[in-house]
Amino acid sequence: MKDLDIHIRVSVKQKQELTDSEHQLMDEACRATYRSYAPYSHFSVGAAVELEDGTIVTGSNQENAAYPSGLCAERTAVFYANSRYPELAIRKICIAARGVDGEFGANPITPCGACRQVLLEAEQRSGHPIKIMLCSTQSIYFVSSVKDLLPLSFDDSFLTLDV
Repeated sequence: MKDLDIHIRVSVKQKQELTDSEHQLMDEACRATYRSYAPYSHFSVGAAVELEDGTIVTGSNQENAAYPSGLCAERTAVFYANSRYPELAIRKICIAARGVDGEFGANPITPCGACRQVLLEAEQRSGHPIKIMLCSTQSIYFVSSVKDLLPLSFDDSFLTLDV
């Protein structure tokens, strides 16, 4: 038997260490949480996507009484960016959340599995890594690629396997 050890690097910054563009992306993600429609979970998530030309597109989670019919903030932002600006690659995504108390959390949240898969496809389509910023009141986590959040990932290469 052989074991695989999989490690990812997460850089941690404080707000005062952010560049101007990182501040702007974080501010947009935080603002997007206020456009969330979360009457059931009361958990408001905002995402801001930076495209290769500097354009910022935002999204927020949108719930529905038929729970599977809702959509996460990350996918809302990515799908809008891809439909509105199909020729521009996504360079960064920033994610922020406010809890049931309406306050931003002390710990960063990470994308769900479905969002990770969508982000991975966007990363593969562009041929460039998508940097991820995960925001909280205490710190901001930076991950250099979606592949780091989704090791041993499923991609289109599996669809052409000879069986």
